[in-house]
Amino acid sequence: MSNYILNIETATKNCSVALGQNEKVIEVIEYAGEAYSHAEKLHLFIKKILDNHRLKVQDLSAVAISQGPGSYTGLRIGVSAAKGLAYAAGIPLIAVSTLEALARKVKTKQGYIIPVLDARRLEVYSAVYNAGYQQIRPIKADLLDQNPFDKYLMEKTCVFVGDAVEKTKKIIQHENACFSPVKYPSAKELHTLSYVKFLNKDFENLAYFEPFYLKDFITTRKKQA
Repeated sequence: MSNYILNIETATKNCSVALGQNEKVIEVIEYAGEAYSHAEKLHLFIKKILDNHRLKVQDLSAVAISQGPGSYTGLRIGVSAAKGLAYAAGIPLIAVSTLEALARKVKTKQGYIIPVLDARRLEVYSAVYNAGYQQIRPIKADLLDQNPFDKYLMEKTCVFVGDAVEKTKKIIQHENACFSPVKYPSAKELHTLSYVKFLNKDFENLAYFEPFYLKDFITTRKKQA
């Protein structure tokens, strides 16, 4: 029996959808532009990937969503779509850490993997994983000028990956620091994690699930003319 899982990644500028059949990813559709285009592209990508395999939403076994941290607006769009699909089809919702999926973009035999996503100014959303993708430090909002990764850089090689790599590189100049060219997580790596959760029946409460923002959304008011 085939279990199909639709994986949705919208936590960054990469609008990404992957269809998994059991443990394999059978198709990925994604677009990463300078502007966030999730509201326009996400539902088109979902329809296209299902149509390509002659599937309906009701044929899916689950929907998986990248839960954050990341872009507030991107997360809202992705989670709303995932919850709507899961509710309409009566199937489970699975949530996967955005940073863990991003860490899996890096393959290394030793050392640490540190995904870093831009949280504006000198702040990044980050966590620390070992070469086997086990999380060894919780997800935090780190200030780069406070040397948050010194402990790990002193111990082993650290591979930084994510859209905050460029600003990280300007501040962290250590012989053990390596910088991946990969900027964004993808729904492709999401499926590796969501399929394990599916087998373990590790599902979210559809009514109460919310994205993992890590920080409150802050708006700035326009000045009065």
